[in-house]
Amino acid sequence: MMKKVVLLFGFFTLFVLSAVAYAHPPSDIKITFDPKTKILNAVIIHDVSNPRAHYIKKVDVALNGKKIIEQSISVQDNFDSQTVSYLIPDAKVGDVFSVEGYCSISGKLEKQLK
Repeated sequence: MMKKVVLLFGFFTLFVLSAVAYAHPPSDIKITFDPKTKILNAVIIHDVSNPRAHYIKKVDVALNGKKIIEQSISVQDNFDSQTVSYLIPDAKVGDVFSVEGYCSISGKLEKQLK
């Protein structure tokens, strides 16, 4: 019985370690802002094999260094990326946006648009 428990624990440990090995932060964030509509779009590039288990779990948006949006996400749009869009009514010429995407397993990436 003890041998089975040790063997089961070994398989479980190997499974967890291999899952962590496949975890990775987003590889890129493509940000656009339309000054006429005041819409900020971000495509967070994050290639995954299962968007329900490994996905972009959170997106933070800052305007001129001040966080203005924090969105939690429960599943990624597709196998390649997560797309988000926000209306930013107080944005004006010269403002700096930053978008930060968080992986559900490990890592994050932040990009800026001036």
